[in-house]
Amino acid sequence: MIRIDGLSKRYAGADYFSVKEVSLHVKPQEIFGLLGPNGAGKTTLISVLCTQLAPTSGSFQIAGVSPETSTRLVQQQLGMVPQEYSLYPSLTAWENLMFFGSMNGVGKRLLKNRIEEELDSLGLATFAHKRIQTFSGGMKRRVNLIAGILHKPKVLFLDEPTVGVDVQSKQVILKKIEALNKAGTTLVYTSHHLNEAEDLCSSIAIMDQGSILCQGAPKDLIREAGVTNLEALFLLKTGKALRDYA
Repeated sequence: MIRIDGLSKRYAGADYFSVKEVSLHVKPQEIFGLLGPNGAGKTTLISVLCTQLAPTSGSFQIAGVSPETSTRLVQQQLGMVPQEYSLYPSLTAWENLMFFGSMNGVGKRLLKNRIEEELDSLGLATFAHKRIQTFSGGMKRRVNLIAGILHKPKVLFLDEPTVGVDVQSKQVILKKIEALNKAGTTLVYTSHHLNEAEDLCSSIAIMDQGSILCQGAPKDLIREAGVTNLEALFLLKTGKALRDYA
């Protein structure tokens, strides 16, 4: 579903590459975990794949289509749930979702039906006409997720979808992610919750300083490294030094 070959990205004026010769294949209907410390290059890589940034070199395809052939066709295959809320706080949940759904080309009647279904499935139906600025963090995360899936993308990028939420919201979000995957959506997921990633992902890649350090099924990588869990593998590959940056 996603094929990346030798992809690199260097920002103008930067002394180093944010993404360096990355090659990855993500299979259809896979939950793929893209993991790494702060500043590893994950967000830059996702931004390139979502056609928000042009690569410096290398190539990629989404569902067999290259952005060099048709950027619009690639974009139509994609959904994005960013770490930062992509919501207008002074608008209601319904108004936000009508806006984002229409921006992604969903017809008005179909869009209304999908919004009703998704708000209900994520426990938000009674809050549909409340302003986002009144919502808790977990509620905003759930609306943020709905905004990225109303057009039913083939590939969905999830950047820290459960960060800063309560346990109940986290469970609802993870169940929704699993349901989307079972319905045929390929998921690319980033998170610092490594226990969550270990349980959720069928395949992972650990990234640091713009490069892929290892990739494969979590259980296979853990066994090969002789460690007990994904967190131990992560520290083995990336080290224990702090990754503060501003």
